[in-house]
Amino acid sequence: MSGTTSPSLRVDRTGPGGVVARVTLSRPDVHNAFDAALIADLRTTFATLAREEPARLRAVVLAGDGPSFCAGADLAWMRAAMTLDTEGNEQDAMAMADMFEMIDICPVPVIARVHGSALGGGMGLLAVSDLVIAESGTRFGFTETRLGILPSVISPFVVAKIGESHARALFPGGRRFDATRAARIGLVHEIVEGEAALDAAVESALGDLLAAGPTAARAAKAIVREIRGLGHGSAKW
Repeated sequence: MSGTTSPSLRVDRTGPGGVVARVTLSRPDVHNAFDAALIADLRTTFATLAREEPARLRAVVLAGDGPSFCAGADLAWMRAAMTLDTEGNEQDAMAMADMFEMIDICPVPVIARVHGSALGGGMGLLAVSDLVIAESGTRFGFTETRLGILPSVISPFVVAKIGESHARALFPGGRRFDATRAARIGLVHEIVEGEAALDAAVESALGDLLAAGPTAARAAKAIVREIRGLGHGSAKW
């Protein structure tokens, strides 16, 4: 089942009755780097998906066209941002933060299909995904400091995902690392060899989600957000 398309993002519906939304970053010539249009498209897309009923939307697959999943911020967009005043830069940062938040609160599970590279803001996409499946050759990195900037916008989501210890080790130096380390710090959940295996693993994960009750799967995801910050013994069963 077809979905919608913009110059920077493609949405296709698959699965029985189109209950799976496949959201694909489609700027392969720049390794799916973020610019204002892609950020806006992602936010709008996930805001629209969030309004769908449980029986209509069961899962989202987040992927990237071309050689990379997402290489962070578009350098041309960053250079243009250097000409903005403080208010303009704050608006750009807020737009990106809103986008990550919209993905983070997506009511259905989000599966990230990761290959090639996931850098900078691309790491933020992994942090707000529920299940991250990566091809073994993928390279990862919080590379912002190599460009003289900070991983400020993604930090709340990333620290919640990998913890303070790993963030302190990886944020300052910006070193790239492999899928094994990404799995060790909790950013990646499954590593596979080759893109055929990557697609098979995504389909297997979708099978699990479609075997669950639509409302139960959403509620199970919601539990995780609800218990953030609660002390031991706060949950009521």
